[in-house]
Parts: sequence; C-alpha cells; structure tokens
Amino acid sequence: MSESFAPFSIARLPRIEFGSGTLGKLPDIAAAYGSRLLIVTGVRAFAESESGARFFAALCERKLSWEHVKVTGEPSPEFVDASVSALCGTPFDAVIGIGGGSALDAAKAIAGLLRPGNSVMDHLEGVGPERPYHGPATPFIAVPTTAGTGSEATKNAVLTAPGGFKKSFRDDKLVAEWAIIDPDLLATCSPALIGADGLDAFTQLLESFVSTRANPMTDALARSGIMAARDALSSLYHAQSAAARAQMAYASLLSGICLAQTGLGSVHGLASPLGAFFPIPHGVVCGTLVATATACNIDAMEARETGNPALPKYAEIGRRFAMKKGLDGPDARCHLVDVLRCWELELGLPRLSAYGIGTGDLPRIVAASRGSSMKTNPVVLTDLELTQILSARL
Repeated sequence: MSESFAPFSIARLPRIEFGSGTLGKLPDIAAAYGSRLLIVTGVRAFAESESGARFFAALCERKLSWEHVKVTGEPSPEFVDASVSALCGTPFDAVIGIGGGSALDAAKAIAGLLRPGNSVMDHLEGVGPERPYHGPATPFIAVPTTAGTGSEATKNAVLTAPGGFKKSFRDDKLVAEWAIIDPDLLATCSPALIGADGLDAFTQLLESFVSTRANPMTDALARSGIMAARDALSSLYHAQSAAARAQMAYASLLSGICLAQTGLGSVHGLASPLGAFFPIPHGVVCGTLVATATACNIDAMEARETGNPALPKYAEIGRRFAMKKGLDGPDARCHLVDVLRCWELELGLPRLSAYGIGTGDLPRIVAASRGSSMKTNPVVLTDLELTQILSARL
C-alpha cells in the first residue's frame, strides 16, 4: 500500500515508561521535581491496593510529602474548581494522577490551574468565554490503571456537567511530563471494565486510522495498536494474563497518542452528549456503538463517496482480522463489522436503553453531537444516519 506523505505535524508527547513493574520508578521520577506532591486517584481501586500501599511507602522512604485528592465518578468543572481553590496556596512541585480516565483527566485539569488559580470554565471548549490558556501548568505525571482512554498521552481533560455537557479543557501545556504505563495495574480490573475500556481504546484507534486528519505516522501506530487489541481483548476479558495485559495497555497508550494527533469520529461525537445527558460510562458508549457506527460510515461512503480513502483502510483492517490477503474490499469491510458485532455480544455491552435512553431522547443527542470529534469522521453523516445508529442500539 502506498502512503501519502503530505505535510503533517505531531504535537508534544510525554516521556513514556512502559512495562511490568514500572510503577516502581515513579517515586524517583516524582522526587526529581521536588518534595511536595499532589496525588489524584479514584476513591478505592488504587488507594486501597497493594500497589498503592507500596507506592505510598516508597514516598515516605524518600521523605516526600503529599496531599491526596480522590475523584468520585467523572470529574465535573465544579470538582476541579473546588480542588484548585482549596489547594492553590500550596506550592506543589508535581501532580500525579493515578487511575482510570476520570482520575487522569481531573489531575490534568488541576495541574493546569493550580498556579494560574482561575476557573476551568474560562477554558472549556464550547462553554463560556473559551479564553486562551497561558499556564503555567504544574508538572503532571500520568499513571493509568485501566486500558481504555489513553488520557496519559493527550492534552485534553474531559469534564462533565451531569445533564448539561461533556467538554474538554485542552492545551499542549497540559500534556503529561511522564506517562508511566505498568500493565500489572490492570490485574484488578473487572471483566466488565476490561471489555468496555478495551473497546474504547479500539474505537479510538480505528477512528484515528480513518480520520480526515490521519497521516502515515499515526497510521503506523494505529495499525500496531489495533492488532494488539485484536489479539488481547477477548482473552483478557475471559482470563487475565501478563501478556494480554501488556498488549491492551500498549493498545490504549497508542490510542491516546493517535487521537491526540488526528481527532476521532462519529462514535465519540455521539459519546459526548450521551455521557453528558445520561449516567452511561464512556467505555460502554464506545463499545455499544462502534460496530453500528462503523457499518454506517462504510454504507455512507459506498453509497456516495466511493473514492474516500477511509474505505480501503476499513478493508485493510478487515483483511488483517481475517488473515486473508486476497479478501476484496466489500467482503473485508463486512468481516470487520462482523468481528465488531461479535465483540459487542461476547463482551456483554449493554444497550443504550439500559441507561434510560429512549426514542424521544434521540433528537437532542444528535443535535448536540456535532463537536470536534464528528468533524474528523471520514464522511459527513446526516442527522437521519446518526439517529439510525442510536436507534439500532436502544
């Protein structure tokens, strides 16, 4: 396959430490910034784990001090502002976020605002004045304990006002200084979390691969991540193994790198209002919509944009999944969609109606879906097509 080498740019990335046991490097990495730390985690998973106990003991051994903020559910602008208001008088040397996407996004936003001290509402895209962010940010270290969001590699902190909006505080200055990816931390994840988060990572990789802003470098990373997810997701869901944890942690990291450079697509466009209006986890949204949305994209392009470069990309992934080099375009794309539908069933992704979403809610969801992610979908979908995606998963 020939590649187009039109000009492209790659935004700043963290320094990355990947591998089993890399959490053990974190105390020394943190100490290099100073002795006063702010640690942001979820309520229990890491804070009450053996890994957490070892980490906090290591901080004590190095005579480091810290404040500990715990995030419940998805972070809101009010949570970020309250945390900043309570803590901005303390001269923290670094902020460490340890947890799933919610903990990392909260930590990222807090790290960005501790020194300026203003409200995050000043900077949220599509909400309020959208003032430019000038920083400075407190050095931020990201440690994911799930494999899904890729937040450790992105510049955006996603915040949710329940019932109102789900928007990003986004700037290159928010990118973590370090991303510490220790696959061992996935060992405490439940099968349901592995399934939903794993399909979130896969969706991010696939949407990045076919994005209108994709480039040869992100394509190479997305291919690698897609195949790692294919090889690991089902086995990790059914029976944990060190190899499968490493593959999914790797796929999740690459999904964050790719989405930060290329943007996403229709699944994430719909996920924004769904997550804002209803108590549905982001990974569940991605997992329950990806097969149907992919099929809709393919159908739309085959009907009206047969020369769209995303069509052969979908076919390429279908051939790779089928391990049949000669599989033609339409059949290869059908195979990809079939695999995604099988995952949807195998991993037990619930339908939207399980979260109280009904037919009457669809117009406002579609109306609120035309944000940044929808703009990089490979084909412009009509309101009717978006409604059909949602209807199929009610």
